[in-house]
Amino acid sequence: MRPPIQLVYLICFNIFLEKCICKSEPDQVLSITISTQEHVDTVQNLTSNNETELWQPASPIYITTNSEVHLYIQSTSVEFVTELLRKHGITYRILLENTPALIEMQTKNDSSDPRSGGVFYERYHSLEDIYYWINKTKQDHSDMVKVILIGSSSEKRPLYVLKLSGRRDEVKRAMWIDCGIHAREWIAPAFCMWFVNYALAFYNQNTEITDILNNMDVYILTVMNPDGYKYTWTTDRMWRKNRSSNKDSDCFGADLNRNFDANWCTKGASDNPCDPTYCGQFPESEPETQAVARFLRSHKDTVKLYLSIHSYSQMLLFPYSCSYDEIPNHNELFEVVKEASTKIRRYYRTNYKYGPGAKTIYLAPGGSDDWAYNFGIKYSFTFELQDRGRYGFLLPPSFIPQACNEALLATKIIALHVIKKLNEELP
Repeated sequence: MRPPIQLVYLICFNIFLEKCICKSEPDQVLSITISTQEHVDTVQNLTSNNETELWQPASPIYITTNSEVHLYIQSTSVEFVTELLRKHGITYRILLENTPALIEMQTKNDSSDPRSGGVFYERYHSLEDIYYWINKTKQDHSDMVKVILIGSSSEKRPLYVLKLSGRRDEVKRAMWIDCGIHAREWIAPAFCMWFVNYALAFYNQNTEITDILNNMDVYILTVMNPDGYKYTWTTDRMWRKNRSSNKDSDCFGADLNRNFDANWCTKGASDNPCDPTYCGQFPESEPETQAVARFLRSHKDTVKLYLSIHSYSQMLLFPYSCSYDEIPNHNELFEVVKEASTKIRRYYRTNYKYGPGAKTIYLAPGGSDDWAYNFGIKYSFTFELQDRGRYGFLLPPSFIPQACNEALLATKIIALHVIKKLNEELP
């Protein structure tokens, strides 16, 4: 008995779907081992393709022999890229083979209401949720929290700073924390939110956070790059820069951490608007950079500690990143980040590298921490949070608590050290 023609068509259609659609590769992240100069040239050329995105290092100029490169590849280019690597004898392994599933996991949010308890801080949040959280935090803790509008972004989104203070008389000391200068580093804003919640919940319960808030005001910019952050939620999860338009170029955005006036646009930054480390048209050309610099200038006499939160690679860094020069208080800052790294390893079994930025990771001129240091904030640090590449920028929400607790521990160690040193300087 011959099968009905409709059944034959259906079977053929299902085979077509399996071969042409179901079998297609999703977006992937590869770890590529660079052994020779030919490998360097090949992979640098690969990264010029719009369907790939460098995760590590931040720019093709940092790709060197005997190094590891983490490369995000869109599904339509996976086969081409892997074939090319094999053709040139370049070793690689798949770090992430289904990035859409991880992105879905990151954006899934069962609660956007801070009143839902601790689980709220174990999720990533949209920009709208974060703005709501800022206002709710101010309302719920009006005795300890103020909200300061320090400026607006290129697309006119507000830059809100939370000011946390202990229940005490006014003090003339402060620390600054900014998060989310690079849009795709979602764990950074998550840490700023985690820190605020912890500080308010454990004030007068935990000795260390109580000492910090009783001796310092804490200024927290939860999302320094709101336009870019918004863009990673709506359009391109891998976006790094802000979203400003560029004269004579169709490419958008500047790298805000190459836009400060610290050896601006020298080796380690790019003057090409299409590059991920584009330094901008001039120092502080970007409204986000201007707003932060202006605020810190207006608080020059009080801000004694500067922290900028990034990801990923698990590092505790201090100046300089813009040159290989050694700062005058190198030994002091080295010892304090060494202590923080040691205690993170002891309590959480996580290894953090530490040292001056340029020597520990790579040259990065125009950075906020170097600018803050040269401006007079002699305790200036950059944290690179979890992980070391297993998930990279797509760190699952289940990792948020430990990543934030590691950074919180380092923050408390450094802040208490600064308070102790300032007290020793009192007459």
